[in-house]
Amino acid sequence: MPIDEAWLNLQTEPAIDAELPICDPHHHLWDYPKSRYLLDDLLQDIADHNVCQTVFIECLSMYRKDASTAMAPVGETEFVQAIADRSAGGRNGEKQPVAGIIGFADLLLGVEVEAVLSAHRAASPNRFRGIRHACSWDESDEIRNSHTKPPPNLYVDTRFREGFSVLAQQKMVFDAWLYHPQIYELISLARAFPEVPIVLDHVGGPLGIGPYRGKREEVLELWKKNISELATCSNVVVKLGGLSMPICGFNWHKNERPPTSKELARATAPYILYCIEQFGTDRCMFESNFPVDKVSCSYTVLWNSFKRITQAFSAAEKADLFHDTAVKTYSLSA
Repeated sequence: MPIDEAWLNLQTEPAIDAELPICDPHHHLWDYPKSRYLLDDLLQDIADHNVCQTVFIECLSMYRKDASTAMAPVGETEFVQAIADRSAGGRNGEKQPVAGIIGFADLLLGVEVEAVLSAHRAASPNRFRGIRHACSWDESDEIRNSHTKPPPNLYVDTRFREGFSVLAQQKMVFDAWLYHPQIYELISLARAFPEVPIVLDHVGGPLGIGPYRGKREEVLELWKKNISELATCSNVVVKLGGLSMPICGFNWHKNERPPTSKELARATAPYILYCIEQFGTDRCMFESNFPVDKVSCSYTVLWNSFKRITQAFSAAEKADLFHDTAVKTYSLSA
């Protein structure tokens, strides 16, 4: 979905608590024929807040064209590593854009995925931390399935779990992207591999479009039940964000003006506060999911909404949510 910068500029705010250190553990970089989001775009977006570090998450960008299907995703890691190397020259002050990289490797390769993971690590020996293999799938034609075109029930597939076991051997992080009816798959996976650090993206993808439109309370009830059970898996942490995506059904991108940070906070607080209640601040981290969430709001407004939601939290709790949990999870330099 295209970004309308002129529309976003209709709603501007100064950054709240602008000195609070932030590690943004979820953003993308891409150079598609009809869409670009590169380092200068990221730096412009993060400028108002004190974003010290970021983590890149795979997005099907710059795959190797002359490689096998299995090895093609290594091109994305090479592309992002080159951007990170250029950004490390000091012109960004204390900021460390792309301090960590989460790539893609097809775990349906089973044990053969080891060669792909090794190639990723060779392409980025100092930043590569693991992979994301999304399983977001819904039977409704009104809901777009993940960019990696997963089959249904991916996380319980025997071949997938064979590949997942290699992550355990290589001590890598796994990012999970799914929709709220699929959280049970991640619960099963997390219990089967308690030694693998697992990150749940976008608070578990509560849907609000297609057959879920107009059923927010019903969705929230099921989502809460599954989130509370997932929280019993000590190897799982959760990213607080992604709720500005159109699939969540808030429809901010259709309004005459973008939402204020107060409006965002009011709508998203039930999800964010429940995750914090269940997981604790040391297993939760705020994320931007930019530029995907940029279809609904600016970076400054988004992080202001997070700060409004947590305004009564202690300094230690804020440190967890905005910086420390992400640094710990992705083994970044503090």
